[in-house]
Amino acid sequence: MKHRYLIIPLLFIFFQAESQPQWINVRESGADDSGQVKCTDVIRHLIDSLAEKGGGTLYFPSGTFLTGPIIMRTNITLYLDAGAVIRFSDDFDDYLPMVPTRWEEVRVKNFLSPIYAYRSRNMSIRGDGHFEGQGHRWWDAWFSVRRGEMTGSKWQEYFINENEELLKKNEHLQRTGYLLRPPLLTMYECQDILIEGVSFSNPPFWTLMPAFCDNVTITGITIENPGESPNTDGIDISSCRNVHISNCHISVGDDCIVIKSGRDEDGREANRPTENVTITNCTMLKGHGGVVIGSEMSGDVRRVAISNCTFEGTDRGIRLKTMRGRGGVIEDVRVSNVVMYNIVDDGITINLRYQPADPEPFSERTPVVRNIHISDMIIRNAGRAITIYGLEESVVSQVSFRDMEISARKGILIEHSSGISFNDVRMNIAEGSLVDCHHSSELSFDKLSTGTLKSNIPFYTFTECSMVRVSNNYFPGELNRFIEADDKCGTIYLVNNILPHARLLSTSKKETVIIGSNEPE
Repeated sequence: MKHRYLIIPLLFIFFQAESQPQWINVRESGADDSGQVKCTDVIRHLIDSLAEKGGGTLYFPSGTFLTGPIIMRTNITLYLDAGAVIRFSDDFDDYLPMVPTRWEEVRVKNFLSPIYAYRSRNMSIRGDGHFEGQGHRWWDAWFSVRRGEMTGSKWQEYFINENEELLKKNEHLQRTGYLLRPPLLTMYECQDILIEGVSFSNPPFWTLMPAFCDNVTITGITIENPGESPNTDGIDISSCRNVHISNCHISVGDDCIVIKSGRDEDGREANRPTENVTITNCTMLKGHGGVVIGSEMSGDVRRVAISNCTFEGTDRGIRLKTMRGRGGVIEDVRVSNVVMYNIVDDGITINLRYQPADPEPFSERTPVVRNIHISDMIIRNAGRAITIYGLEESVVSQVSFRDMEISARKGILIEHSSGISFNDVRMNIAEGSLVDCHHSSELSFDKLSTGTLKSNIPFYTFTECSMVRVSNNYFPGELNRFIEADDKCGTIYLVNNILPHARLLSTSKKETVIIGSNEPE
């Protein structure tokens, strides 16, 4: 009678054990760890078997595992222990058949990525191990295509056949040469993704690209690609919602972190914005840009917060770029507590003229940038401090800069903008005016100061600007003229500026300058 009561707890333990997530060691399941024998089939079989049981963890112990593409599925975790290296094959045939993806923000069928997932959820890639993309053969092929030396290969023909209808209408793809290198990781139309702790190097193309995904967390990872490697961006967020990037270290051959949402007509047709993005506590070394939005942002980018990051040696720090033909809106972006050092070109740039194009009437092809707020920033040793380039038909609007310390070769350049404000900005520049503005309106400059301006250079230069407020500025040195403004400028207000050795406040017509309580000598 007593033994009968043991059945229920034993059954409970049995069913509890059966419901526990599975954990499989790839080496103990037949995967070679010498790096000499491909483990593609073993890994794929193990992932499939885990998925059939509801999910689980595929564990890679210390060792080198050579493989073709790893296709992730719902409820699967890859866990790489310290010393584990997954080295991806550089045999292009391993990445066939072609699958749905995005390439430079156009929806295509292309090579499988070395890590690929499609319409799956609750996936993790974790641990202390490393993913080696072996991208050199891909890079060499791309250079050959660009030189016209590789044409009509079986992979190019495969791509053409898979994208026949798209190629008839997409001019951008027509210019690519049809050998499109895949990102190292693509998660496509997925949700609930975690990438944590691991490192990546030498991707065929971009490194990580979640596209059309929701709830993406990337934390504590390292990406290191050679400076000369082509298009090896670090993280490219493509039409995703609710993205969290933190505690990452990135040094690459192109942009470090990029936010995108589709290219031109295809991006507007997909109509999927990137929104609700946080980027924090990251370091970026070499690369074309530290954090970049665009240029492919035709589906809109909105609600982005960037904070507590350090950039060193990137070409640009914060970069928003777009152009005529893109369409789309970039709005509600906040950047704070960022330190930049040795920036080759611009510390901050907002550019709606990324590539030249003739003016055109405002339409769905016209990009819009508005409501950008930047504060608490140090920029040391940049080529130029800040540039803002709007369009005649679409000015950059409502941008604020507050509490900044900047040293640069050149100062601030603004064109075709409105509602731009600066407050408490301390600058040291080597050449030119501190601020140079053209074809802009509703500008406010409060508490700007410098100690390095040459006496024959004006503090401000304005061309065809109106409704300008200059207040509480300070310059202790000799100054021939505070403001130089052309005859097409509208009202300029000068209020409470402290300029003990300025000879002339403004060269503008007297009726356009309203002066109140300034202190020239």
